[in-house]
Amino acid sequence: MSQAVSLPGRLACLLLLLVVTVRPEGLDVVNPEEVGLASDRLARIDAVMEEHVAKRQIAGAVTLVARRGAIAHFKAYGMRDVEAKRPMRTDTLFRIASMTKPVTSVAVMMLYEEGRFLLSDPVSLYLPEFAQMKVLPPEGSAETEPQPARGPITIRHLLTHTSGLTYHWNKRLGMAYKEAGVPHGLVEEEGTLREKMKILARLPLVHHPGERYEYGLSTDVLGALVEAVSGMTLEEFFRKRIFEPLGMEDTQFFVPDDQVQRLAVVYQREQDGPIRRAPDGPIPGDVGLVYSATYPYQSPKRYFSGGAGLVSTAEDYARFAQMLLNGGEFDGIRLLSPKTVELMTTNHVGPVEANLGFGLGFGIIRDERDLKELASIGRYGWGGFFYTDFFIDPQEELIGVFMTQLHPSGNLRLHEKFRVLATQAIVE
Repeated sequence: MSQAVSLPGRLACLLLLLVVTVRPEGLDVVNPEEVGLASDRLARIDAVMEEHVAKRQIAGAVTLVARRGAIAHFKAYGMRDVEAKRPMRTDTLFRIASMTKPVTSVAVMMLYEEGRFLLSDPVSLYLPEFAQMKVLPPEGSAETEPQPARGPITIRHLLTHTSGLTYHWNKRLGMAYKEAGVPHGLVEEEGTLREKMKILARLPLVHHPGERYEYGLSTDVLGALVEAVSGMTLEEFFRKRIFEPLGMEDTQFFVPDDQVQRLAVVYQREQDGPIRRAPDGPIPGDVGLVYSATYPYQSPKRYFSGGAGLVSTAEDYARFAQMLLNGGEFDGIRLLSPKTVELMTTNHVGPVEANLGFGLGFGIIRDERDLKELASIGRYGWGGFFYTDFFIDPQEELIGVFMTQLHPSGNLRLHEKFRVLATQAIVE
């Protein structure tokens, strides 16, 4: 005969059940049809991801699709560590590299909203080392020595990558960056952000500030700006002002020792070839850039790269993306004004990467000229060095997050297919 459970006992069981099953507030999981998506169409994502795993083009992946503020698709495929037989999970950690840039841009705009600076301000007002910049002479010029810049680097130039700073793959300045010890955020580093940005400021620019778009270390300088203006390290500002308010519990610069097994392994793939595990330590890149798969846990953990340093999960990044889609607010916490998000997601430069425009931290589909695949005008997002990607489609209230760990990718276009697969699932 069964025994009756007392009222306090039933309440205790109910509370335990809630603790086990309730997800963090702000992104509920719903049936796709509740948010105008078709389940059978979303299942096409499963088929494509599983095919790429079976063909050994990726080890595994996590994909997330949210619409109208709720998650309609959230799946893990394959393995996060093939050799150790560890399956991919939805809470797997990924090196998100340049998907750090939008986070740094949001941090800058939060300080902008507090009246700390204007976007037209020279960054040298806050980082004096950038006061007297020089510029390489034009290619083919009779001049051989760098010339004084025609104007200062402004905060707007840094946000739009028109500062004249570049990356280590640049044929004219890459070697100078390497020899001077300027980091890019994808390898173990001894120094601090401010120390290294002072070294960067001694080197010439590849073009005059404001002259054109050149993807590079501008966002790392913005990270140093955040530190100088806020009085916090970039890690502390991110954690206290962005990650904790948004409930991004797994987003960080460096992975604690007891969490390293959650980090997906980086694999490499040449054109049309199968994946192979990336070695530990420095790896010569395919564009003259030395990188490392071990930097999130084997470094001194002092260098906080605003352009490339973060580790995150698909769900954490979806929370960040939902804040932007909501006009700067998530789960009752407001980080930015809707007008600021509007400014950030308006084209300021273009065309640039893949013939897109560029706002204050994101690539943007400007108009019909940029609609090369299924998408909406105004869609924005960015990707990362280790083959991660996200997009936000304001017209359709749609968010997509794609995470794997692969470099080089062998010209794989799986992230682009994911964008199409997520968008074609819209039926109302």
